[in-house]
Amino acid sequence: MKRIVLFLLTNLAVMVVISIVIRVLGLDRALAQDGIDVGALLAFSAVVGFTGAIISLLMSKPIAKWSTGATVIESPRNETESWLIATVRKLAEKASVGMREVAVYEGEPNAFATGAFRNSALVAVSTGLLTAMSRDEVEAVLGHEMAHVANGDMVTLALIQGVVNTFVVFLARVVAFFVDRIVFRTERGNGPGYFITVIVCQLLFGVLAAMIVAWFSRRREFRADAGSARYLGSPQPMVRALAHLGGLPPGELPKSLNGFGITDRSAVMAMFATHPPIEARIAALQGRT
Repeated sequence: MKRIVLFLLTNLAVMVVISIVIRVLGLDRALAQDGIDVGALLAFSAVVGFTGAIISLLMSKPIAKWSTGATVIESPRNETESWLIATVRKLAEKASVGMREVAVYEGEPNAFATGAFRNSALVAVSTGLLTAMSRDEVEAVLGHEMAHVANGDMVTLALIQGVVNTFVVFLARVVAFFVDRIVFRTERGNGPGYFITVIVCQLLFGVLAAMIVAWFSRRREFRADAGSARYLGSPQPMVRALAHLGGLPPGELPKSLNGFGITDRSAVMAMFATHPPIEARIAALQGRT
């Protein structure tokens, strides 16, 4: 709850700063001449920006189960599932969070954690991960995912997405207003140039927003790796797990879950990657950065 309040207050503070800057530059008067209320536009942008991010967060668990075909372990059917439940319970106690759902899904080596609330999240591992890695490596991966849950990364990432979405919506419309007036010389109302510019700007600003979210996602991966090392009492199991993953084809996850997996080498450009290079993560765990 503290994290949610903090980010909402941060977003509000940034919106206030933007309002002040717009007023000082006189842009509010230029917009008001055509009946555009900057405050109302900011509020509209915030509603639009946060709605999608919050809905995605609230629906993250059912979407994850449906998209990966993950089966929640209700009652362990074999020794491996019993070990998984016991290991997640132990890690949950170390992370001071409530026990959550544990699931297994068919696929190449990967794992993820998702959910709107830290005490009722979903932790899932693939069959490929279970068969390809030793148990101490799997435990390290589970510790990594548990650290994501304990750090509230799912909520934080959704809130950051909401913040950047807000400014994408707001700035796209402000730029479109001036382009419509100056370039297309529309004197009243909004002409075709306004709507075309809104679409183009939202696409361009959306790319920049994706880079910001990806940057934060990479930062939190280092924290989750460190969390795993702390829970297990040594960085070596996580180092071995990462080194092992570096030589394996990562299991592909739905794009909406890429940021919550253990590894991601699908990004074409590093600025859009949700995970740092494995070499950098290993170096950080070994204290070489």
